[in-house]
Amino acid sequence: MKRREFLKKAGLTMAGAPIVLNNMKLQAIGNSLLLNQAGPNNDRILVVIFLNGGNDGLNMLVPVDQYDQLANVRGNILIPENKLLAGNATNSFHPSALGLKDLFDNGTLGVVQSVGYPNHNRSHFRSTDIYNSASAADVYVDTGWLGRWMDLTYPNFPTDYPNTETPDPVAVTMRSQVAEVCQGQSVNYSYPVEDPFNNNTLPIGAQSPAPDSPYGDELTFLRQTINQSNQYSTIIKSLAGQGALTVNYPDTRLGKQLRNIALLISGGSTTKVYYATMGGFDNHSEQVMASDTTLGDHADLLKELSDAINSFQTDMKAQGLSKKVMGMTYTEFGRRIRSNGSYGTDHGTASPSFLFGECVVPGILGANPTISTSVTQDEGVPMQYDFRSIYGTILKDWFEVPQDAIDSLLFENFQSLPIISPCDAVGNQEIYGTGLKASINPNPFKDNPEITFTVDTSSRAHIQIFDTMGSVVLEVADDKYEPGEHRLPINTEKLAVGVYYCRITMGNGQKTIRLVKQ
Repeated sequence: MKRREFLKKAGLTMAGAPIVLNNMKLQAIGNSLLLNQAGPNNDRILVVIFLNGGNDGLNMLVPVDQYDQLANVRGNILIPENKLLAGNATNSFHPSALGLKDLFDNGTLGVVQSVGYPNHNRSHFRSTDIYNSASAADVYVDTGWLGRWMDLTYPNFPTDYPNTETPDPVAVTMRSQVAEVCQGQSVNYSYPVEDPFNNNTLPIGAQSPAPDSPYGDELTFLRQTINQSNQYSTIIKSLAGQGALTVNYPDTRLGKQLRNIALLISGGSTTKVYYATMGGFDNHSEQVMASDTTLGDHADLLKELSDAINSFQTDMKAQGLSKKVMGMTYTEFGRRIRSNGSYGTDHGTASPSFLFGECVVPGILGANPTISTSVTQDEGVPMQYDFRSIYGTILKDWFEVPQDAIDSLLFENFQSLPIISPCDAVGNQEIYGTGLKASINPNPFKDNPEITFTVDTSSRAHIQIFDTMGSVVLEVADDKYEPGEHRLPINTEKLAVGVYYCRITMGNGQKTIRLVKQ
């Protein structure tokens, strides 16, 4: 997604007829809906952490039920099983992720397994664009998923902001640049902050009347933006000064970002979204040390991430703020299942997403990926959950955005996931999927196999075949089925010999099955 010019574009409003932006339809929503986007008295806050570079989920949350197979395909980077931190019966955390493991044990960490999207792109830049915009892999969109929501929620921004109802920045990014997830139709809603106590104001310059021309419109908008930025600078400094901390945060990049976010929240900020970043995850080499696989670049990254999130969550709970703050991590892709010869991993496909807070459903959503000893060199972890289902669920269950608005902002028929609770969940829960029953026989196969699946209630089933690169190679079915058992032949005549994955989504359930054509 290209960063938009920070200038007013004529005609791009959310009122009136639907807007089509780069083939993505954004449906206009009535004013009555605009007033209810955030829900009545909803003071909830979302903290987004981007793990830049592609996080190796198999090294962070190790599927120990697949340990022997992992030893065959990534033995040179695999952590000794007795050094792992047990999470549940089938998953263990990296030994450097003690802080996250502690949150998991305390019921304030949720994990969504194998998050990705169809036709996965393994380019850092393009895949990051896709995650930020929530677009399909073949659609280019210039807005961010949160920015489109903010377009509906904060009409006419930045005109007359800050105001009594929205006195603070709508979103804050903890760096010198705005966050692309917060890019709206004509303006970015995030305010960049590196140091809340040293956020310099900008010179306003001469205030002679602007000419009545397109240049004058842009000049007026620029002046307005500078004035707003200066107001926010003063507000941010005041909020941070009023804030308090109950823990000592790690003196790391992410630790400092989350520390400053905690100061603003405890200082009474009404900002809805905070955006933090952490780079360094592109570990093609030296992901681990050859002499000790528990150490290395990835171990250092996981310790930084884990310690910072644990400090933040501990701080929020101690201050009585943990029921209004939820956090999530995302990364542009995971790493390949097979390691390379440089004690690292190359660009892959799906990776787990982590959610933290007192109101997340604790535990692990989704089944462990099946690891085969015959995995190809290019094979990545297959997708179970579309990342847009996480976004849609956050909008629906956290920010209380109406369903029809979410369909307009993201896409229709997203899966609502059990990842957010009414804040009264107790202890850790085992939430492996939603009971979808499906199998494919024979497997391995030479001719056309048959898929068998059971439908409990009338629902639409979408069945696709992916190759090992994450591309859709066959659409099997996308129809509504009545309750009962169903059998469908899969015409695989056009598929070459090799490994594939079949993904079935039905209602709120999904399953991914590895296939081998001989």
